[in-house]
Amino acid sequence: MTQGRIALGICYRGGAYQGWQSQPSGRTVQDHLERALSAFAACPVGTVCAGRTDTGVHGLNQVVHLDAPVERDDFSWVRGTNRYLPRDIAVQWCRRVGPDFHARNSARSRRYRYVLLESAVRPALEFGQVGWVFRPLAQAPMVDAASVLVGEHDFSSFRSVQCQAASPVKTLYAIDIRRRGAYWCFDFHGSAFLHHMVRNIMGCLVAVGAGRQPAGWMERVLAARDRDAAAPTFAADGLYFLGPQYDARHDIPVTNPVFDWIPGGT
Repeated sequence: MTQGRIALGICYRGGAYQGWQSQPSGRTVQDHLERALSAFAACPVGTVCAGRTDTGVHGLNQVVHLDAPVERDDFSWVRGTNRYLPRDIAVQWCRRVGPDFHARNSARSRRYRYVLLESAVRPALEFGQVGWVFRPLAQAPMVDAASVLVGEHDFSSFRSVQCQAASPVKTLYAIDIRRRGAYWCFDFHGSAFLHHMVRNIMGCLVAVGAGRQPAGWMERVLAARDRDAAAPTFAADGLYFLGPQYDARHDIPVTNPVFDWIPGGT
């Protein structure tokens, strides 16, 4: 008999892992988390996440749910599980939720952030935490190009061939682009995202910002509904899953209350 459903907020650096979803290699974030939870609970524990992340992608507020096999205080789920996790993965919070809560299906929207360093020299201290471009970028053309993507569209041009989503039609609520010193910050807010969707959009935005394509090119890429029409997939290093958003009744933190900073963030 389970002791009720709980939700956990997970923060991780993705560079050392083969993405979120469990793999036979055991080298994914989910594999490490479930081993840690099972060690803490002294029995097998499975989890369901809000959004799968790819190899190298970071999670700032990944939300998972599980049906607790043992009764523990909320704080104990955090501290006890972290005891068994590597240093670049940590449980940040725990919430009791109702049986109707589902980390993936209950999510109303999801947010991603891409942090990009504009510099003549590649990053060193920020290696693995930021993307990099050595050509100067112009903000206005990127903003114009991004505006074309806001709304409900068929995003087939930005979908990887490995994508398993039932439909390429998704809704982007906003794309915000701003600069802070040498860093560019691209925030994406949407209903859901296709495999490599943000990284493929980033490749196109950088092409526009660097002057290799005009802003109007983005509209043609979108209309093509063909992956070959878009730019190459951009690096995973600077991509952060900021987390999902739920109805207020679930009392799930919108952003991570412990670790709400990344290079170039606010």
